[in-house]
Amino acid sequence: MYKVLIEVPTWLGDCVMTTPAIENIVNLHSDVDITIFGSAISTRIFEHHPNVQRIVTDDSRKQKFRIFHLYKQARQLGKFDCAISFRRTLASKLFVWFCHAELKGNYRRYAKRAIHQVIRYNDFVNKVFKVNTSASQLAIYKNPKPVNTYKSDKKLLGINPGASYGSAKRWYPEEFVKVASELASQYDIVIFGGPGETDIAADIEQGLIDSRITNYQNLAGKTTIPELISKISNLDLFITGDSGPMHVAAAFQVPTVAIFGPTKDDETSQWMNEKSIIVKKNLDCQPCMKRTCPLEHHDCMNLIKAVDVLDAVKQLN
Repeated sequence: MYKVLIEVPTWLGDCVMTTPAIENIVNLHSDVDITIFGSAISTRIFEHHPNVQRIVTDDSRKQKFRIFHLYKQARQLGKFDCAISFRRTLASKLFVWFCHAELKGNYRRYAKRAIHQVIRYNDFVNKVFKVNTSASQLAIYKNPKPVNTYKSDKKLLGINPGASYGSAKRWYPEEFVKVASELASQYDIVIFGGPGETDIAADIEQGLIDSRITNYQNLAGKTTIPELISKISNLDLFITGDSGPMHVAAAFQVPTVAIFGPTKDDETSQWMNEKSIIVKKNLDCQPCMKRTCPLEHHDCMNLIKAVDVLDAVKQLN
């Protein structure tokens, strides 16, 4: 049994993008026992992974003496053949240093040029294990027991207006309403969002009500991560910003229109989803990588209209 401890990124999307690298670790050994360590949200994507035996939540930020708490957690986890972290913080470096492991590694960027984050994570694993693997498709294992699904005679459209990183990544609710209203005759609509995105989801819901659209569900703030995974995997079309759910959709090859504003689509777009179209404006100020628009006009999102997204949907059909 080859025992591996993996600290995964805090954000859901980044965590999904580590999965090809983690699958390559699994493929290196015939019998791998993985312990996942990380945030309460991102670690949930591994709940049904066949090689993950333990998931441990990092609650050190809540502790008065964080580093000492990380030390205790690391020592209590036991001995491993390998301990790695896909994070670059000082706390993560210390956590790996504290671990009982023969082989250790902390993520770093090996290439200065713009390459996809999936490749960066896989390059890191190649360096640690001294191998030369390639990153294949994203891998999320669903609950073998089906989660209650929404039954309908129509196809399912998911819309995801939120983005945990900041408001600069968010498209406008009134534009989502226009798109959803136009597609409501072909699709039943599911609104997604985390606990911090219920307001924008409620704005979209109200817009649908005002447009007399009734074939929708608002699930913002109402799903666990395993439930989110199950529901997204069953969609026929997904319209989203650059977000964690966008990467979940890519793992299941869901046809997706991804709306990009301040972030780098060449680094964080959907990985290996042939049914994906990016909508963006290619302004001189893009990508600024800011949480809020530093120029205060938010044109990277403001100039994208419903017709742009609907045109992209036509290309997918």
